[in-house]
Amino acid sequence: MPLVPLRPLLEASSKYGFAHGAFNVNAVAQAEAVIETHEMFRSAAILQGADLANAFMGGRTDFINGTIEDKKIGAKRIADAVGRVGANSSIPIVMHLDHGRDFESVKAAIEGGYTSVMIDGSSLSFDQNVELTREVVRFAHERGVTVEGELGVLAGVEDDVFAETSTYTNPMKVCEFFKRTGVDCLAISYGTKHGATKGKNVKLRREIAIASMENLRHEGIFGVLVSHGSSTVPQYIVDEINALGGKITNAHGIPLNELEAVIPSGIGKINIDTDIRLAVTRNIREFFVKHPEKQKNAVIGPIWKLMEEKADQFDPRVYVTPIMDILTTGKETDNPDILAVIDCIKRGVREVVGTLIVAFGSVGYATKIENVSLDEMAQRYRKGRA
Repeated sequence: MPLVPLRPLLEASSKYGFAHGAFNVNAVAQAEAVIETHEMFRSAAILQGADLANAFMGGRTDFINGTIEDKKIGAKRIADAVGRVGANSSIPIVMHLDHGRDFESVKAAIEGGYTSVMIDGSSLSFDQNVELTREVVRFAHERGVTVEGELGVLAGVEDDVFAETSTYTNPMKVCEFFKRTGVDCLAISYGTKHGATKGKNVKLRREIAIASMENLRHEGIFGVLVSHGSSTVPQYIVDEINALGGKITNAHGIPLNELEAVIPSGIGKINIDTDIRLAVTRNIREFFVKHPEKQKNAVIGPIWKLMEEKADQFDPRVYVTPIMDILTTGKETDNPDILAVIDCIKRGVREVVGTLIVAFGSVGYATKIENVSLDEMAQRYRKGRA
């Protein structure tokens, strides 16, 4: 089926009390694996492209310096790829922009085919955040596109999203933010953290989510809360990477039981990125260690060279650049060595995504989600029925 807006998925998670995992992808192969895994579990799928991931998908190796033109190319590439894969799928599929930094980045994503966007104004003052978010909502809702905002600041590093310390979301401000902006869902700061270093034995401040949802219900406002920086950073994967020559230190995620416990409190979307990066990195390292002759291979050997030079890194974008064109465009190839790397990528994605679909409770709910097109959603927004 065609890509759908996020709003119907939010309504289902709110009604039935489960959460959707939202999985960041930086390659066509990753997107394919995310969709295949959701189909297997009969769960709707949310694929996310971060603002700078669009620059990478646009062919920019130094994606941190990506231009708006790079992002436009990349947004269309990944949205087109997801659309092609999803065209014959029986599950609802959403393409969501993660951490849109400004109006132009959001506009580029929507024009490229994204059906949901996040605008991150959390570093601004409350009033400035409201104004920016309201501008995005106006543009997006006219096109049936769902909007996620953010209130409160998460510590940690993710691409160009950086903060040394967290500022917890004030539940008393949540209702005002929804009223003044018209967003569909809201990312809150309640103890999660971007990146692979979240601290040991993290305890989420569930009371922030509870109070926020109670305020929304009291005011009769529909809203779903989103958990960013929520990767679990499985220790077995970290240990396996290091046993294979990696040098990852101080890597700790959000305990899975903590995430499961906050879902009944109104958390309906949980963002995952780092876990996929780790699983993919482990698989590719394992491949080269098991097949040492491939370390000197003319086509994929440079991948291993980069992995060894940057053994403390686990973001595949750091070392897959030698085959970047294949990964970002989805071009078909019959090269067995490239296909072997792609297989490593897909297996890593399936391992992480499958585990979390089950943990977050979305298994089997695909058929309970209303199939609403962007045009139909736009009409609902115009009539105030969303």
